[in-house]
Amino acid sequence: MRALNRLLLASLLAFAPVATFAADEPSAEPDITIRQEGDKTIQEYRVNGFLYAIKVTPKNGKPYFLVRADGDSNYIRSDNPDMLIPAWEIFSW
Repeated sequence: MRALNRLLLASLLAFAPVATFAADEPSAEPDITIRQEGDKTIQEYRVNGFLYAIKVTPKNGKPYFLVRADGDSNYIRSDNPDMLIPAWEIFSW
């Protein structure tokens, strides 16, 4: 009987760490942190602690997003592209 109890206890202790790792699964839902900075509302979007986008809502104006430009902490506005494409009309029928 003692051997059975020891075996049962050993098996419970062996599988306990596996259960804790399964609880730390990455989630697909972003964590949103909202804060006020002057007259702006800033929402930070994170997935597993990784900041991937920032939404800035001014008190008077349109909201805009800042997204990561590269691997560092450089962010650019998503509504203002770097490359401007000319829209000239050359021929008209």
